[in-house]
Amino acid sequence: MSLSRRSFPSLRLGWLAAAMLCWTTAAPAADLTVKAVIERLVRSTREQPADFSGLDLSFLDLSDLDFKGAHLAAADLYGSDLSHADLSGADLSGARLDRTVIIATNFTGANLSRASLLRPAAFSGLEIRREEAPQFAGADLSGARVFGRFGNGNWRGANLAAARLGIDRFTGDLLTRTELAGSDLAGANLVDADLTGASLAFADLTGADLSRANLSGADLSRAILAGAKLTGADLTTADLDGTVLTNVTGLHETRGLDTARHRAAAIE
Repeated sequence: MSLSRRSFPSLRLGWLAAAMLCWTTAAPAADLTVKAVIERLVRSTREQPADFSGLDLSFLDLSDLDFKGAHLAAADLYGSDLSHADLSGADLSGARLDRTVIIATNFTGANLSRASLLRPAAFSGLEIRREEAPQFAGADLSGARVFGRFGNGNWRGANLAAARLGIDRFTGDLLTRTELAGSDLAGANLVDADLTGASLAFADLTGADLSRANLSGADLSRAILAGAKLTGADLTTADLDGTVLTNVTGLHETRGLDTARHRAAAIE
């Protein structure tokens, strides 16, 4: 297990800026120190994973740590730095990951059902770099609340059933919709997901199940939905400019298709 630290000046500055408002008021101390977290991880085994369930781990620097398979159900990780951490296969069900730093964080196969992942810092700057995108392939985010910039990420086969990724009407900053542009969502389960206004431009949704998903106002321009399921989905005012809709199931059983923007430019 690698516990080495890396130096990311722009990341640290961005993280501090994002959390400064919270730090100006005295935040309660976390239940564990970073040292105590590391000690638990070192003592853990595959048969007895480290258990942090329900603990307050907010505002800790947990970057580069190996949480593979760890128990973090209902843990509070608000404002923590998880950049380059390995959380693959971890149980984060019901956990709070709002305002975390998740640059190149590995959530592959993790259980994030009912978790909250609001406005995390997924990139070190304004540019969306594929090598910095957090990975969610095969993760369970069913019923989760997700809002932020996640472009170019790997969400292949992820379970996002009933997840809420729609527009945040109560935002106080410039980010008003979830960014998934260029992401790999092939084979993902998005049944009943709220993707209102989300940016899915150039995303790969090949074979994804979007049955009854709310895609109203979503940007699907140049996205690939070949073989996807759209039965009962809401496409009201969605942007279909250059969207690949070949072999789609239930396209004519969607709602709002007649109001979709650039409908004639879609490829069927």
